[in-house]
Amino acid sequence: MEFHGRHALVTGAGQGIGAAVAAALAGAGAAVTALDLDGARAERVAARLRADGRQAVARQADVTDPACVERAVAAAEAEHGPPAILVNVAGVLRTGPVLECADADWQHVFSVNAAGVFHASRAAATRMIPERRGVIITVGSNAAGVPRALMAAYAASKAAATMFTKCLGLELAPYGIRCNVVAPGSTDTAMQRFLNGDPVQGSPRLYRVGIPLGRVADPADVAEAVLFLASDRARHITLHDLYVDGGASL
Repeated sequence: MEFHGRHALVTGAGQGIGAAVAAALAGAGAAVTALDLDGARAERVAARLRADGRQAVARQADVTDPACVERAVAAAEAEHGPPAILVNVAGVLRTGPVLECADADWQHVFSVNAAGVFHASRAAATRMIPERRGVIITVGSNAAGVPRALMAAYAASKAAATMFTKCLGLELAPYGIRCNVVAPGSTDTAMQRFLNGDPVQGSPRLYRVGIPLGRVADPADVAEAVLFLASDRARHITLHDLYVDGGASL
């Protein structure tokens, strides 16, 4: 019950890594608010957690809309108190050559993966500052630090979210608020299954070396890293970017 008495917000909690993070935090005693664009999907995650005796509620939220995010966080605060933990997981992927990338696709990827992190982090941090404590964790990607062919919009948006989170951490450090990034590689999610090829073996044509540990991550692998950085065991860690990719970013 490491997080007993703490309120945790998780964006993109309706599936994949977000659902695994919500489950891990709730399992460790946190009162979890699962936020997702698909409110019904978030409610299914929250219902499973409640069935296991955990504290969890769901709220529909579009992270690209700052007013929507503010309303959702305010409602969550009224129910469970100010958030002590925020995990930014919501994300989208568009692939293809740069010269074929439509303006709308580029803008959508940045509005979710970068602006969405800004909107949620601002709403949470505003409520953490008076408490003089809190943890904000952004689930980024190893693509933020390693160029990926056919993934320019995604990689650039994750790089933006990573640097934003570190800058935020620098500004919030005087209040005792820590901000870190967890950067997964290939993980067994719907987004990963959308991609072609074998991530374990890599693709020389696309300059990908594969995964030295020889396996694709499970969402729980990423959730465990989030759990550590959210905990008091990581109380002296901030502005950090933790890669959870089996060595793929070598």
